[in-house]
Amino acid sequence: MINLEKDRIDDVVLQLPKVDLHLHLDGCVNPSTILELAEEQGIVLPASDRQGLLPYMQVDENCSSLAEYLSKFDFTTRFLQTGAALERVAYEIVEQAAFHNCAYIEVRFAPQLHRYNGLSAEAAIHYVIEGLKRGEQKFHVKARVIAICMRNHSIKDNLEVIEAAAAYIGKGLGAVDLAGDEASYGPELFREVFALSHKLGIPVTIHAGEAAGADNIKEAVTNLGACRIGHGVRLRENAAILEMIVQQQIPLEMCPVSNIQTKAVPSWEAYPIRDYFDRGIKITVNTDNPIVSGTNITKEYRVLSERFGFTLPELSTLVMNGVDSAFLDGHEKRSLKLDLLSKFKAMGV
Repeated sequence: MINLEKDRIDDVVLQLPKVDLHLHLDGCVNPSTILELAEEQGIVLPASDRQGLLPYMQVDENCSSLAEYLSKFDFTTRFLQTGAALERVAYEIVEQAAFHNCAYIEVRFAPQLHRYNGLSAEAAIHYVIEGLKRGEQKFHVKARVIAICMRNHSIKDNLEVIEAAAAYIGKGLGAVDLAGDEASYGPELFREVFALSHKLGIPVTIHAGEAAGADNIKEAVTNLGACRIGHGVRLRENAAILEMIVQQQIPLEMCPVSNIQTKAVPSWEAYPIRDYFDRGIKITVNTDNPIVSGTNITKEYRVLSERFGFTLPELSTLVMNGVDSAFLDGHEKRSLKLDLLSKFKAMGV
């Protein structure tokens, strides 16, 4: 059995095969890519090098809220309005995942935010899938896309996203999602949108219990039909809803570093991931927005080891929770599970 001595944590956790189910495309754009896209597209930048761009793309410890955190995306989406840009960034995300030994990722993005130069929602999804497929072939990391509906968008715009997603279900798209300013737009406003997703046979994950309370998680599961919950850190505010999540084994897509930065919880001491894990909630660990948060999936797992005492077998359980929760068909999921179990066995887990 491998022991996670402090001086070996980085190496062991980097070697660990992983999955990342909650990964936003526009939160993953490398600053060096922005430099090149800006030159290609004739966009004037506020800085001329990678380090100079970081303050426009990344939050620091002084981030005050989810709304402030989300403001960073206003900068990156300007450069992601062409099919070529979307395909390139999707490809580079797979490359980044491969470096951190991810076997599977799900990359989510809001098609309606990438239409200012004339792309349709369906075309935006197409180009992201093409980039992910090219990355799969090159780096041997399995990847799927999740199409996001935005809370501040109209019902009409969000129904368009569901209809566009339906064209790609089983062809590179795994699910649809709801994201954005949760405190201002409750999930109950979107029942019609996600009723269509169920009619069309598209699985649903919903951002809930991040910037608002546990009632949003219940609404997401009960009335929007979510089979996974994005973040869910505030679940513990209602014992009955927490028990419902345990009983139904609804996975939580937790993103530790991001959750601290957005003030979903006030401190690491208050972060509930160990409590949730010990209660039997199906926890998965994810990055959310690697560039915006200054994180990566290796760092997320290292935090759990250092701050919450997660052992290597427990970390492997979190990884396998991610496999079980993946938006893959039965055959693909079984194949991924066998591959990762074999790798854990080789590591002595």
